[in-house]
Amino acid sequence: MIRCLAARQYSDIKLDLELREDDKNGDGENWRYCLEFSQDNLRKAVIKRELVDKGGENLLDRPDVPDRADMARLTQTALEQITANKDFRDIADFFQEVAYQHLLPQVIRDPVGFSPHSVVNDPYGRDFLQRVARTPTKTQHARLNKVLIALRAAVPQLSELSIERDDNGVPHLIGVYEHWRPHGSKQSEAQFSDGTLRLFGVLWSLFEGDGVLLMEEPELSLHVELVRKLPQLIERVHRFRKSKRQVIISTHSEEMLSDNGISGEEVLRLEPSPVGTLLKSPNDSDDERSLLKSGMSVGEVVIPKAAPKGIDQLLLTFPD
Repeated sequence: MIRCLAARQYSDIKLDLELREDDKNGDGENWRYCLEFSQDNLRKAVIKRELVDKGGENLLDRPDVPDRADMARLTQTALEQITANKDFRDIADFFQEVAYQHLLPQVIRDPVGFSPHSVVNDPYGRDFLQRVARTPTKTQHARLNKVLIALRAAVPQLSELSIERDDNGVPHLIGVYEHWRPHGSKQSEAQFSDGTLRLFGVLWSLFEGDGVLLMEEPELSLHVELVRKLPQLIERVHRFRKSKRQVIISTHSEEMLSDNGISGEEVLRLEPSPVGTLLKSPNDSDDERSLLKSGMSVGEVVIPKAAPKGIDQLLLTFPD
């Protein structure tokens, strides 16, 4: 659902995207996909315009003659129909590979408690362990071993990671901890800390897929020093995989943005305004550019400006 409280009664939503094909020689063609839609009196989505352009050649421009003859066609995009997207299916495939992850440890531990019905590709983790278990055995073991090495930096007693199914066929994440017992102590995801589960989820997500990955506040439940290392960790996983996957992260963490490898061009600040939320780049402001050039980190420059304007009123609500 897309909702803007500042929108007027009749307001259109427009998405305009430019994509470039991955090409070793840098000669990949540019794609443009534009979708503009609104709603009718019954609040059903209605397409106002759908446009596809490849390398300057127009492949689609709706509404067209068939649309005007049958207005019901404008309740569906050509992009979502395999009979209509043949000439630009690369765009449809790209969007299908985009993944959003905001794994919640509580949901991973008790997926049925949050939803008695089966869920596929749930961003909050209701089918997360099912996805891990469905990974081909050789790939699964290789990923678990790599994730284990990283997790041991935060949980040094952790010596093994595996996926095991119980008598009902439900998969569980099993960790072996090197304690006083001769063969270690086994624990399932039910006994893992929030931080351990969240870090496991972040790492596994980086190995899972090649499309754009959207991650929401991956720093939650993690120690501040781990948070500082997350940008470098993400970059090193990509180098290890030889992947060009793009990761887009939302965060409130100054520690994550303290990494000197993050430049102003890589960050957008969400700034509330009377008519909606504005996207601001540190490079849009002379003052912020100067602060970055002086040696301050992006976090030191951006986070204070992202604070709510009336934050000082919070304590005044409950005076001494």
